[in-house]
Amino acid sequence: MVFESLGEYIEALKKKKELLIIKDQVDPVYEMGYIADRLIKSGGPAVLFENPKGSGIPVVMNLFGTRKRTEFALNVESLDELGSRVEELVNAEVPYNFWDKLRNIVKLKEFSKFIPKIVSYAPSQEIIIDNPDLTKLPILKTWPMDGGRFITLPLVFTKNPKTGKQNCGMYRMQVFDKNTTGMHWHIHKDGAHHYRWYKEKNQKMPVCVAIGADPITIYTATAPLPEDIDEMLFAGFLRRKPVKLTKATLSDILVPAEAEIILEGYVDPNEPLHIEGPFGDHTGYYSLADYYPVFHIERITMRKNPIYPATIVGKPPMEDCFLGKATERLFLPIIKKILPEIVDINLPVEGIFHNFAFVSIDKQFPGHAFKVINALWGLGMMSLTKIIVIFDKHVNVQDISEVIWRLGNNIDPKRDIIFTKGPLDVLEHASDMPFFGSKMGIDATKKWKSEGFAREWPPDIDMSEDVKIKMDKLLNKYLKREVR
Repeated sequence: MVFESLGEYIEALKKKKELLIIKDQVDPVYEMGYIADRLIKSGGPAVLFENPKGSGIPVVMNLFGTRKRTEFALNVESLDELGSRVEELVNAEVPYNFWDKLRNIVKLKEFSKFIPKIVSYAPSQEIIIDNPDLTKLPILKTWPMDGGRFITLPLVFTKNPKTGKQNCGMYRMQVFDKNTTGMHWHIHKDGAHHYRWYKEKNQKMPVCVAIGADPITIYTATAPLPEDIDEMLFAGFLRRKPVKLTKATLSDILVPAEAEIILEGYVDPNEPLHIEGPFGDHTGYYSLADYYPVFHIERITMRKNPIYPATIVGKPPMEDCFLGKATERLFLPIIKKILPEIVDINLPVEGIFHNFAFVSIDKQFPGHAFKVINALWGLGMMSLTKIIVIFDKHVNVQDISEVIWRLGNNIDPKRDIIFTKGPLDVLEHASDMPFFGSKMGIDATKKWKSEGFAREWPPDIDMSEDVKIKMDKLLNKYLKREVR
């Protein structure tokens, strides 16, 4: 089922008995976040707080809080289906033409039905507020050392001033006062690129922020798409149905017509940066206070009865981990098209997206593992991965127990580890400098004589398949007797 709005998704969760409704008054400061965290850690349901302290707008959390619920939200039986959809694009395409095809997707007849639909009537503009006051929204503070309240699920829309193409990203926003917030876009993100270009042009940068949309559109804002690929077009492709957009009331930015709340305003590149943070982040540590641009809110539009969606991040597993796994499955076919020797990739939850990548390959020549390691470091956002470990094709990299077992047994640290330097995620706190530091690649494959390994490599301890089948039948026979 494709959901047109956040409200439709919430109603579907109710029918599935996947929604906890809390009618008592709950404080957005600490209380909501704590409850959501406990629910996420226990695999519990989504939660709707109908009576937030200090606001008349209900809050919903834990929308993607389990793998099954994420699959339901994204309208798939399995997250691997996302990769299957992308395979429709990459099949019969040479690697270097794929992104060009995606950029020019609007020119392809078979994808014309996914182009965003521009509408004049938008539920997100039913109410218009010209004296915006963010204190009336139930914005959360989730951890004790947080610098303030943060909008945690914003869809931030900006335009490339050179091409006119829109971008939608998800960047946390700390509330400074009634009508200003921080704009925490990292230096590697498209929003930051647009900001630097507006600074060169000495112009104010129009920005719109949508809060609440259908779940696939929310997810797409988190996906690391290449620059200037329209996230709303990609959302339409994943939905199999176009996203409805409407023109903002103060600029020519197109925003989701079915959103709950829209913040319209600007960022002035010539304005001094503002201290933002700390913030309890998805690394499980606080990201420290730093200086970021200020977003000025000139107008708020919203539905007549909006719902405010929020998330909490912190020590994994958290809700964002399941969105990360969706991205892993979505982009695997693209990576395999460029590096066909790759069998599977696991970006483990504990690695918070950018610390670890476990990769299985069909090893074909000496040093093949290091070829793949260096290729991955040159591939988009994979360039930020701190540790890449390569395994043989028969290794199940989704099984952390097997990964650690193989890693410990198969490597000689001096021989099988390489180091390099390059860009790191902004939230990487262990490097000597922000944004830049060392990275490690590990070859955990079986070593060949042609790689200089003169000893005999021992075989795995295992039973032949025919004996396994025979013994399993015998064991089941004994178990049935015991039950009787």
